[in-house]
Amino acid sequence: MLRTLFLLLLLLIVATGGAGYWMYEYQLKAPLALVDKTFYVIPPKATLLDVSKDLIKKELLNYPTAVIWANLARWQGKADKIKAGEYAIPIGTTPLDLLEIFIHGKSIQHALTIIEGWNFRQMMATVNQNPHLSHTLIGLDDAAIMAKLGFPNQQPEGRFYPDTYHFPAGMSDVDFLRRAYLKMEHALTQVWDKRQPDLPLQSSDQALILASIIEKETGVAVERAEIAGVFIRRLQQDMPLQTDPTVIYALGETYDGNITKADLKVDSPYNTYVYKGLPPTPIAMPSQGALEASVNPASGKTLYFVAKGSGAHYFSATLNEHECAVIEYQLKGKSKNYQSRCQQYPNCEACRI
Repeated sequence: MLRTLFLLLLLLIVATGGAGYWMYEYQLKAPLALVDKTFYVIPPKATLLDVSKDLIKKELLNYPTAVIWANLARWQGKADKIKAGEYAIPIGTTPLDLLEIFIHGKSIQHALTIIEGWNFRQMMATVNQNPHLSHTLIGLDDAAIMAKLGFPNQQPEGRFYPDTYHFPAGMSDVDFLRRAYLKMEHALTQVWDKRQPDLPLQSSDQALILASIIEKETGVAVERAEIAGVFIRRLQQDMPLQTDPTVIYALGETYDGNITKADLKVDSPYNTYVYKGLPPTPIAMPSQGALEASVNPASGKTLYFVAKGSGAHYFSATLNEHECAVIEYQLKGKSKNYQSRCQQYPNCEACRI
């Protein structure tokens, strides 16, 4: 009797061991049924059970294999080590390989670029359209968005550092934007600490406002400090800044690409033709170069500048010279009395007379 029981127990152990070996060898070491490289996303905070169920749903693992796969991960202490992200799963990957990919593999990084000179509305449109971010901010107004980011009562314009950011699939738009916000805070603090003495700027926020105007005024990097110098001297002499980008910002979506005389009279705190000093907030997201120029302007006497049509500007120290430069670079070929008007300023370098 005892001998029979012993033989039955032995057979059970052998059978169990054989089944275990079969499951390990043919369930966990057999390649997944993939016809091409596959991409799989583990959402943030997903558990092993969540991933197991989803792998079954997507037919990457069948039910028995998924159960064995999950139990093996728990037995090896790896259940809580899987990382959120998007992973490439090549042909030939086994369930054992899959577990290692989810634990040690490098997730795919996606890119989103915030462009220098964008305003907040333009940035949010791009963020909201990105298919790799998890969206929680669509439909919220500016105040609600900033509160979600953890910066309540902060206006958003100009507060996000323009750069190319890499992130894993499934990252929330909140986490993405908070990263860009903090990078701008860091950059602004650094340049403010290295500012020139005796600037007519009362705070780093005012430097950010000025930098945003500089950013919109020129795309020529070497001109930024010179333009900053013009605006700093205008502030020091209590002159209006008279900068078109602030008017364009004031017009908002009604701006059609041309500024009229009526536009220059629009009653808005952003209209620097009507109101002296800086506008109440930035008008765009400034680059690093514009930030640095705002607190380290070029010295000199220039108080005016006009676009030459090539992207660069002509700088003048007097109103007479500036008016002549406007004729030369803005009205030449458009005004019948160009020559007679230009000769009012015979010593003007701009007209090359």
